[in-house]
Amino acid sequence: EDELSRSSHSNPGKSLVNGIKTNPASSSPKSSLPVVMGPPVYVDLAYIPNHCSGKNTDPEFFKRVRASYYVVSGNDAANGEPSRAVLDALLEGKSQWGENLQVTLIPTHDTEVTREWYQQTHEKQQELNIMVLASSSTVVMQDESFPACKIEF
Repeated sequence: EDELSRSSHSNPGKSLVNGIKTNPASSSPKSSLPVVMGPPVYVDLAYIPNHCSGKNTDPEFFKRVRASYYVVSGNDAANGEPSRAVLDALLEGKSQWGENLQVTLIPTHDTEVTREWYQQTHEKQQELNIMVLASSSTVVMQDESFPACKIEF
């Protein structure tokens, strides 16, 4: 808070959002920053941001963050989680890789969106070497139980 107030006083018209100086006229910190393109990043496991919401994940994410496993944790249809557009973005982004690496998608919840996407795009998934992991395992902790998947590297 002190840093934010110092920044506002020393730079009128600017503020800090997540440590980034922004112009209040811009709609978000991203819009005021130049996009620096670089080589893709390869990781074993990536969590699709914001519960697989379309608010901040697009094909560019999947072009640049290339994972062997992507976790989809959305389970809130009212908020568009998981987003069909994000699942489609995975297909679009992966099609740009230029190499046919195996990708496994791990949904943490069985949702209507995920099921419909799986059924409607199954051929494209096979063509792109994408496997959707289904699990009937359940973890029980205290008074809660939830579906789970075990991944070994």
